Amino acid sequence: MACLNSDGTLSPSGRALVAALATPSTPEDVARETGLPLYRVRAGLRELVAASLVTVEGDRYRAG
Repeated sequence: MACLNSDGTLSPSGRALVAALATPSTPEDVARETGLPLYRVRAGLRELVAASLVTVEGDRYRAG
């Protein structure tokens, strides 16, 4: 699941993950909200953290 397109813009799944992170959330919370499998959420969150679009606060992630 690529959350970023080759031009650096968010893919549909990336947009869904970022939208679910309006408030700090665990990967499990995000999976429930988006309907995506947990393994895809975790992979997407790693990608978004590496791109500095998501931050980690303890066991929760937040957009921005």
